[in-house]
Amino acid sequence: MIPEKISERYIKLKGTINHHRRLYHVYDKEEISQAALDSLKHELTDIEKKYPEIIAPDSPSQRVAGKPLPGFVKVRHKVPQWSFNDAFTKEEAQEFDARVKRFLRSSFGDVRPTYVCELKIDGLKVVLDYEKGFLKTAATRGDGLVGEDVTANIRTIESVPLSLTRPIDVVVEGEVWMSTASLDALNRARKKADEAPFANPRNAAAGSIRQLDPSIAAARNLDVFIYDVAHTSEELPETQVEELLYMRELGFKINRHYEHAPNIEKAVAFWEKWKEKGRKEEYWVDGIVIKVNERKYQEALGFTGKAPRFAIAFKFPAEQVTTIVENIVLQVGRTGVLTPVAHMKPVSVAGTTVSRATLHNEDEIKRLDVRIGDTVILQKAGDVIPDVVSVIKDLRPKNSKPYQWPRRVPECGGSGEIERVPGEAAWRCVNKNSFAIVRRRFHNFVGKHALDIEGFGPRTIDQLLEKGLVQHYDELFTLTEGDLLSLEGFADISAKKLVASIQKARRVPLARLLVGLSISQVGEETAILLANEFRTMDALTKATEEKLTVIDGIGPIVARSIVQWFSEKRHRDLVTRLKKVLMIESPPRETKKKSPLADRIFVLTGTLKSMSRDEAKERLRSLGADVSSSVSKQTSYVVTGENPGSKIERARELGVPVLSEPAFLKLLK
Repeated sequence: MIPEKISERYIKLKGTINHHRRLYHVYDKEEISQAALDSLKHELTDIEKKYPEIIAPDSPSQRVAGKPLPGFVKVRHKVPQWSFNDAFTKEEAQEFDARVKRFLRSSFGDVRPTYVCELKIDGLKVVLDYEKGFLKTAATRGDGLVGEDVTANIRTIESVPLSLTRPIDVVVEGEVWMSTASLDALNRARKKADEAPFANPRNAAAGSIRQLDPSIAAARNLDVFIYDVAHTSEELPETQVEELLYMRELGFKINRHYEHAPNIEKAVAFWEKWKEKGRKEEYWVDGIVIKVNERKYQEALGFTGKAPRFAIAFKFPAEQVTTIVENIVLQVGRTGVLTPVAHMKPVSVAGTTVSRATLHNEDEIKRLDVRIGDTVILQKAGDVIPDVVSVIKDLRPKNSKPYQWPRRVPECGGSGEIERVPGEAAWRCVNKNSFAIVRRRFHNFVGKHALDIEGFGPRTIDQLLEKGLVQHYDELFTLTEGDLLSLEGFADISAKKLVASIQKARRVPLARLLVGLSISQVGEETAILLANEFRTMDALTKATEEKLTVIDGIGPIVARSIVQWFSEKRHRDLVTRLKKVLMIESPPRETKKKSPLADRIFVLTGTLKSMSRDEAKERLRSLGADVSSSVSKQTSYVVTGENPGSKIERARELGVPVLSEPAFLKLLK
């Protein structure tokens, strides 16, 4: 017997998939991404596996179709390694074409350069150095100037020639990759050995090359494509197409899927073609690279501080999948603001499994018209937090109802009343001291951006509050080992460690304490501005709105919130008690004028490989720079790591320079 709910879902899935198949193949139209469609197909086949008798004749599934090293040695590159600027839309690709033509016009007149389109392989970049035709070194990209010597591992890859067809000196660049089939086999073996599987082929390739034992890399079936000549002792060919053939002639493996485009329109067409086709290759393709074909034009265009002017990486749209919204839950924040969160059927997107996605606020829920039971398209477009893109309304369950924003939320305590924040789309608890809000405030107070008390997890805080052992922040510093032993999960050693961590946290910078107080509108950056300006808690306590708003970066809403917080007697009493148990440190006197980065404003987006976000902020501040959380016309640079968010698009709109991680590290030096 097939449950009626499953049967209805299957019929809707089958009809929706066939509808989108017809649009794509017959009418050359696409309403949802191929990734989202694949996700629907996967759900359908899962149902068919569980209920084989449900399979219909027209189901989409029925179509036939050496020696370990002591460590890595640093290698200085003979030629600096650049990264590409990115484009994400057709318009941005056309802007690149316009810039190229404007730049060339002064030297060559009204010329029309042609382009070469190559697939952008998502792997690990390597730089191969040959002397007299023999492989001398292979290095990772590193910071663009210095990489790590991985020659022993690269020699195990059969597609890398150990000698060339003629004895020349040449430096080439390429991408090491692992096929999806090899990744599957590797992950099966790792699971049997109780080892964590790799999330994707890129991580597997990078992890394999950075093994100190070359036999591990040799066993992992790696491959490589070479795509650029950085230096050669011979004369370089006159075009990029000829350069690719030149590399193949020397014995290098190049990717055969390249195309000469007479104009940018043809380059965009190549991108369109490979946007979906690339998913069918055995390696990961995350975009295409568009390069000016003519060598003389490349040399005239040259490089900016971080990237070649003659080339751009044209990225594919972010990966999308479909899943089902099982519930919508209101999460109470430390300031009492309510955030709706979609609880979803777990699904893998961009290499990670997710089951939650923020719906931001009431207005966003209404805009999407998202309902419990809906099938939604989920996207991870650079940001760590997944985003609900849209609802597939064809798959909406019968009798579904629009989500109704409640008027009372039990977690708000007391009557549970909530109110809309004036002038904003947010709702908040009327009662500012409910247990849910208080516990989040305590979590924030001991968290890494505030007092950073090691070993003080949310579970411990919750137990202390539930047992009534603490009610205010200052009481944390009076806890004894005996108090902690009464909590579940604590023994003598763990209790001693936590008490030691608490005592260590008594010395706290003013900015971190301000973050820990959960003052509305005061985040990490604002706290640093306040600490630098007022230097002591006493001075800040007496600040007026007028004095606050003259500080660059603090507007009237933030100023009003700060003054209002300190105007409450319970808050002033709390500060008085904290001053008795803490040693509040004023920030060091500014030395901005001694640094070239003095008064420069940086915004960070994406994940940096060489350091954490917090470490990067500390480095910048130590050099006299300011760090902001949002991009504006006053922003000096946007630093982009892996998987950057929408801030990079805002930077392009405003013409703010974007720094890659290697360029950022070079600037810090």
